Amino acid sequence: MQASATRHVGFLLIPGFSLLSYASTVEPLRAANRLSGRDLYRWSQITDRGRPVAASSGLSIAASGSVGDDIPLDMILVCAGGNPALHRSVRTFAFLRRHARRGVTIGGVSGGPYLLARAGLLDGYRCTIHWDHMAPFREDFPQIDMTHALYEIDRGRLTCAGGIAGFDMMRAIIAAEHGAALAASVSEWFLQTQLRSGGGPQRMTLRERYGVANPKLLRALQAMEDTAQTPLTRTELARASGVSVRQIERLFASHLGTSVGDVYIKMRLDRARALVHETALPILEIAVACGFATGSHFSRAYRARFGKAPSRDRKAVILEQESTLPPQTDKPS
Repeated sequence: MQASATRHVGFLLIPGFSLLSYASTVEPLRAANRLSGRDLYRWSQITDRGRPVAASSGLSIAASGSVGDDIPLDMILVCAGGNPALHRSVRTFAFLRRHARRGVTIGGVSGGPYLLARAGLLDGYRCTIHWDHMAPFREDFPQIDMTHALYEIDRGRLTCAGGIAGFDMMRAIIAAEHGAALAASVSEWFLQTQLRSGGGPQRMTLRERYGVANPKLLRALQAMEDTAQTPLTRTELARASGVSVRQIERLFASHLGTSVGDVYIKMRLDRARALVHETALPILEIAVACGFATGSHFSRAYRARFGKAPSRDRKAVILEQESTLPPQTDKPS
């Protein structure tokens, strides 16, 4: 579908957003204008109060307007990072709902889909989010159809896992609106020689992440990732990998320099930390969801890995991030 008039894109920047995710989505628009010789797109930076907002790197971006302004927009992309679950400004949600009712395309980048879901704008839509936010997102919004894709374009909703995947999504939008030739030129402009579809994986393969090629060890690692909530015994894990218990221990020791138990508990604790940071689930529920039989065992393991008990870790994250968030008591504009 070809777009004729200049399209106005509003980037709603949430404190702690990823600068890379923002740049990956705005730069393709600039390149499309430059390479086409026309103003195909223009963009504005919008914040809750119309003030500059700091990215996770500490660099501040000036705002063009606030969520209280009546800015005519064709598309809104919410850029969020850190702990998007903490952002509960009713001004922001009212802004998103108001534009959604007007038929504006609404999108979220990195942690941005969390805010779209909180505003009720992803029910009935397919979406994705950065893999680090997936566990808490699934806990908070079990009714939403979440995928592990790099990006999803479902009718009037755009969601993207963030990072350089923002470039892939914007390239697809440019291709749909102004043709494949311009989109290819944008890719070449930024030295992108390998195109990625939206359905591509967010994470490296287990082979790449762990630096191993042994197929039996890879089967074991996959089984471990799939069973964080109900951990397999060593006998069950060995059976899933097609080796004996003694052989599986040897594989972990020789290829990874550690034990089955150490790798397993690290996987489960990493998932638990995401839930501690980004949900309000009780600590005991998180312990159970990550395969720990008792809260005390979970707390000891968590403290040993991260240096703080889960309750203290949650409190520290909330205090740190709430200091950068706008007031939550605003009335919708």
